[in-house]
Amino acid sequence: MRLLTAAALSMMAATYALGAGDSQCQSCHGAEKESAFHASVHASMGCTGCHTDIKGFPHPEKVAKVDCGSCHAAAKTALASSVHANASQQPCVSCHGDSHAIVPVKDPKSAVYPSNLPRTCGTCHGDKKFAQQHNLPDVYSQYMDSIHGFALTRDGLLVAATCSSCHGAHDILSPSNAKSRTNRANVPDTCGTCHQGIEKQYMAGIHGQLLQAGMPDAPVCTSCHTAHQIGDIRQASFQMKTNATCGNCHKERYGTYRDTFHAHVSALGYEETAHCWDCHKAHDILPASDAKSTVAPANLIQTCGKCHAGANAGFVKYSPHADAHNGKAYPMLHLTAIFMNLLLGSVLGFFALHTLLWFIRARFERPEPEGRKS
Repeated sequence: MRLLTAAALSMMAATYALGAGDSQCQSCHGAEKESAFHASVHASMGCTGCHTDIKGFPHPEKVAKVDCGSCHAAAKTALASSVHANASQQPCVSCHGDSHAIVPVKDPKSAVYPSNLPRTCGTCHGDKKFAQQHNLPDVYSQYMDSIHGFALTRDGLLVAATCSSCHGAHDILSPSNAKSRTNRANVPDTCGTCHQGIEKQYMAGIHGQLLQAGMPDAPVCTSCHTAHQIGDIRQASFQMKTNATCGNCHKERYGTYRDTFHAHVSALGYEETAHCWDCHKAHDILPASDAKSTVAPANLIQTCGKCHAGANAGFVKYSPHADAHNGKAYPMLHLTAIFMNLLLGSVLGFFALHTLLWFIRARFERPEPEGRKS
């Protein structure tokens, strides 16, 4: 603080008492911040609205720490139980920016405005050293490369999901906490705040039914779409890997699918072939025993007919998940597979032997050139 005469201090104190103390504060604490402060959301409160321990001039060199919770009680309570409670000595300004230049949340200049929020959160969660220190994944880069990140930063869609859309603003809890928005059991409701129609379909399907029945490992949105690196379902890159995604849980079914023509041409890069969701649907998946299921016997002609025009009752007798190794369930397929493998082995073995004998004959029974004959 500058050295001031007793008269100047007396005048400042008098002016302060009359309500003009802010300008006097700026005379010591930097006039360059005055315009930013007067444009902030706290401008009407004045300096002592936050620095309540300052009663006049001169004030002590060290003033008390500002308690934002004196006005923002609900946010303070929520923050106290969140994962950020002990993350910083000044948690409020870590997210909201300079305490003297905080603007309303709806102001595009705000650090927590939707288009700015990922970058704000990324100051910590995009810092590799910080992430390693706290054993956190690099969620910032994953989000920025996701469909949500593209929609927000490239297309400028402010309705796109940001960090707070899923995690909350102040009451951010660990996913292991049952009350957390990102707890496995709560993920469908969280995603459903934006994707309401999809949530209804999911809840009507077998996955949603299992979740509601209390099955802890029931697939939720993040099981298939991941949490941060969510791809665009319209892109071939996403569609081509969905079979493997389903295979994470349905390993046996995925194994039999990989033996089919559909899987073989898909592996070659052909996009227009049947994937899991083409037959079973994506969200409102139902078992074949359910009459409403797309793979129920009565609905197979219609389901297969989407790709195979003219499909009939004989056509749909084909079993896309038949296991050639299961002799009890599929005896004829099992025997046929054995026969075909033996036939293939025999043909390849015969021609391998034929090639070897031909090589031997060509090597040892080669006629000498005319010029070498004695």
